[in-house]
Amino acid sequence: MAAESCHPRGLSWFARSCIPADPARHIAVPVPISADAEEESPISALPDELLLECLARVPRASLPALPAVCRRFAALLASEGFLHLRRAHGRLRPCLLAVSVSSAATFARALLQLGASSVPELEVAALPLPSPLHCAGSSSSSAFAHARAVALGRDVYLIGRGATLRVDAFTGAARACAPTLFPRKKFAAAAVGARIYVAGGSARTGAVEEYDPSADAWRVLAEAPRRRYGCAGAGAGGVFYVAGGVAVSSGRDGSGGGAARAPEAHACAGSVDALHVASGAWAWSARPRAVPGGGCVVGACGAGDGHLYVVASHAVDLSFWRWNGGVNRGGGGPCGWVALEAPPVPRGLVGLGMAVRVAMAGVGGDRVTAVVNATAVRGHNAAGGGALEGMVLVYDIGGGKWSRAPDLPPGLRRAACAAVEC
Repeated sequence: MAAESCHPRGLSWFARSCIPADPARHIAVPVPISADAEEESPISALPDELLLECLARVPRASLPALPAVCRRFAALLASEGFLHLRRAHGRLRPCLLAVSVSSAATFARALLQLGASSVPELEVAALPLPSPLHCAGSSSSSAFAHARAVALGRDVYLIGRGATLRVDAFTGAARACAPTLFPRKKFAAAAVGARIYVAGGSARTGAVEEYDPSADAWRVLAEAPRRRYGCAGAGAGGVFYVAGGVAVSSGRDGSGGGAARAPEAHACAGSVDALHVASGAWAWSARPRAVPGGGCVVGACGAGDGHLYVVASHAVDLSFWRWNGGVNRGGGGPCGWVALEAPPVPRGLVGLGMAVRVAMAGVGGDRVTAVVNATAVRGHNAAGGGALEGMVLVYDIGGGKWSRAPDLPPGLRRAACAAVEC
């Protein structure tokens, strides 16, 4: 537990983390610490403004340990002033944050830096889960097995089945938050403005829920026109998009739930619904917008340019599309779907007998990231004879080209991902 004040030994460690150890320039000199130093700490006398200036210059890899030094450090690191100074000093970079709950006590976090002027760097850490963490009758690992990650500012919300976790992108500090009102699995989730929206992932309800982080509370905003399972979510231009997935019956016809009719299931797999969050009205309630070519949507995200981007899976390959006309215009032509360069996935890893999942995130207004996983369906022999997990691709919106980033490590290859500035 963090102390109320800062010990001088903590200051010594803090100073070493700020100054790179270069034997040619620095000489380590042992400094004896007297017993009187226990009573008076020099760092405690520093004003908050000066201490924030010091903290803002600490290398990102050293930040997770600092909140444990003392409560004052923890409070300053969580302040808006720290984020403002970090940005002013040019120490913020666009990153892809991957989170996976691997046990009842810890979770894994990978931070992939995606700065345009630097080589992508990957940082991996194992961090403690908050205690107690209530998961609605299931273990932590099973509750977050198919979780969705949504970024709001510096915080990433990991939303699972009956449990929600808030993770600080800088320090990795985690806190339990209110779970969704309805248990969901393989659902759509995205941020629009300063709130989070979820839909699908349940045959029991078609409710779209809205989360207010300031109140730590969920509420039902609207009823979805189609109940989707295994869908993807995206937020752009004040609209919450629900894409792809398999249609599940609402049970209104007396069937008691279960699979939907084949035409309805096909319409869900290759289409997108759009919800205006301000009014709570669906733009295409009668007929969703279908992706050209008859593909099944396997990934979606919004970017800072205000557009929706989706990846669709076909019989033997993937396609990449941008919705270019807003929610009030029809499809086709310059106001509909625009075909972009397909993700460069190795041949043979997309096809019959393969299940493809793409976790996408918009990085600012100029890039889109895609984490591709392709595995053989149980009972089928994959044509390519292999699997692909954790491959990270980055799409340059301005240049129209894909590039390869470092793959996620084995323990995080099916993690939930979100874009942050860190």
